Amino acid sequence: MWRQLLCLALVALVSTASLAKPTAQQALGKALRPMLEGHQGAVTVAIKHLETGETFTFDADRPMPSASMIKLPIMLTAYRAELRGDLSMDDKLELKESDKVPGSGLLTEHFTPGTELTLRDAIRLMMGWSDNTATNLVIEAIGRSDDEAEGDTPAAKGIRSVNRLMEGLGYDNMRLNSLVFRGDTTIAPERSKKFGLGVMTAAETIDLYEKIVKMTPPGFDEDEIEEARKEMLDHLRACQSKDTLPRLLPKGTTVAHKGGSVSASRCDGGVIESPTGPIAVCVMTTDNKDTGWGAEAEPMTLIAQVGKAAFDYFTEGAGAVDAPQVARVLRMGQEDPLVEPLQRTLNERLDPSPDLSVDGDFGPNTDSAVKAFQKKNGLKPTGEVDGAFWKALGPLVMEDRPAPAPEEAMKDLPPLKPQDPVTGPPVVSCAAWAIADGETGKLLWGYNDAGTRDPASTTKMMTAYVVLKIAEEDPKVLDEVITFSERADKTGGSTSAVKAGEKVTVRELLYGLMLPSGNDASVAFAEHFGDRLPGEDDESAYDRFIAKMNATAKELGMDGTGYRNTHGLTAEGHVTTAQDLVKLAHAAMQNELFRKVVATRRYATTLSSTAGYERNIVWNNTDSLLGTEGFYGVKTGTTGPAGACLVSAGKRGDKPLYVVILGASTGANRYLDARNLYRWAWNELGVE
Repeated sequence: MWRQLLCLALVALVSTASLAKPTAQQALGKALRPMLEGHQGAVTVAIKHLETGETFTFDADRPMPSASMIKLPIMLTAYRAELRGDLSMDDKLELKESDKVPGSGLLTEHFTPGTELTLRDAIRLMMGWSDNTATNLVIEAIGRSDDEAEGDTPAAKGIRSVNRLMEGLGYDNMRLNSLVFRGDTTIAPERSKKFGLGVMTAAETIDLYEKIVKMTPPGFDEDEIEEARKEMLDHLRACQSKDTLPRLLPKGTTVAHKGGSVSASRCDGGVIESPTGPIAVCVMTTDNKDTGWGAEAEPMTLIAQVGKAAFDYFTEGAGAVDAPQVARVLRMGQEDPLVEPLQRTLNERLDPSPDLSVDGDFGPNTDSAVKAFQKKNGLKPTGEVDGAFWKALGPLVMEDRPAPAPEEAMKDLPPLKPQDPVTGPPVVSCAAWAIADGETGKLLWGYNDAGTRDPASTTKMMTAYVVLKIAEEDPKVLDEVITFSERADKTGGSTSAVKAGEKVTVRELLYGLMLPSGNDASVAFAEHFGDRLPGEDDESAYDRFIAKMNATAKELGMDGTGYRNTHGLTAEGHVTTAQDLVKLAHAAMQNELFRKVVATRRYATTLSSTAGYERNIVWNNTDSLLGTEGFYGVKTGTTGPAGACLVSAGKRGDKPLYVVILGASTGANRYLDARNLYRWAWNELGVE
């Protein structure tokens, strides 16, 4: 029995309990995480240097649709059967008309029924050209040779044979479900419905590649083992797809790999034969927003960039602190350290300059500037910053020019534009909205206004409100000085750009919180005030502040709202509703300083620091409605899950209103939706 299990393995089982060394996990994480976390879809990654054992993983144990990558375990099962003497790579397979299936491959399009080919040649077509018809021939050949497999047809027996081997190797999530394009042959209907042809994980895939590279199973002739290993690697090296793992590698680099693409899933896994030794890499994506098939499709580019990062780290930068660099794809709502240099460079390169706030927030203004640059340079105006965009943009401007003195910065604001005329019914594209009376806060109209959604940076309305409620009890706190901590400084996303050790008063930091939507400012406030608030003895100042935010929401009757942070970055349980934001806006706008802050289009001040220096800083309001007469607040917000959000206050004649927009598809659309709703509401209320 023990010998049979060893035969199943083909190799000595290599322990996968050891995880990545910190240097590889940290360095590759620094390079890849912003891109992986910003990917519009699900992505999993596993990387391992097969000689040093260094590993990087990103959600690598998540089961994913395998597409044609499942052909790797099919090949391994066939060679295991040959080593056991159950079949031979020289066995002849006859192509019948009924064998032909659509999709990638040569047999269906170029070969006539009656053609005979060896099992070895069928495997070469399966792996090199991803031939679907050849794949089914191989599966059925395995089934005919396996007397132990269950099933009454060669297809069912072949599928179960593959799965039995994977189970014997310890893989819980690597399974073949059916023949290719033959859903009627599935042995697991529910699994087929969820994953399609097969299911794999990135972690198990790189382990399987390691087993193929290091084949040393006892009980077999060493020459036969070496021949099987060589043939399998040759089949993988023959892979004709060059748009994924091999794409960005140095010319001449050999990659033994097998990818797969179907519907909204794109994946590739293999072994990069680098100068420092073999590197196993697997990238799996699904639910991709970009379902293009070409090399420039985002999932394909992402896979290529992961391969390049792995190669760079383990060859040029092995053991180095600095992470390998990859061409990152940025889009609206994404957080990435490159957003600030992007904004700075667009301000320099576009004429006229878009005057973007260099705040790290890829919001609607940055999106518009990106599209303007794309149009100017003959690129498709997608709003996405990809490899072609970076190339056209040229060298990044990495440092700010010194900010002007406050009195200079406050000069020459553009004049207010007139309000839109009152015509037509509301035309909106957002997921939820609410309109309320600006005097009483009473909800007048709404759409999905009670549904919970991500609030994004509208969260900062509550952060500011809690601070100002404390100030109502003790006005002197507004003149207290906050010294920024490292934690506040390093908070991701949109920023006030105050650095660790720099000082600013509570009063002035309210502008840094609300105008550029400073996530860092929200953390600084929580750290400064949290210890004054009630809480458990072991509760941090930050957690006490969040508890106060939730208690305040409850007092205001915001029953659909829960806060998990001070800034609005996506977190489980961090939600609100359009009608709750009306309640918060109305309560906060009763405070005179809050009204003044949110109505301010630009604020400039001079910061001091613990190091003794001073510097000027300018904060511009992210709310574009403030450039139109009659609008006077209150807060924008943008993240991927939340979409583009806006809580606004506007007045025409003697009638003020609040309008809340949640889940608009773009920053421009949130303003269009808001203006249309204001127009319609004032018209309904008889306001000229």
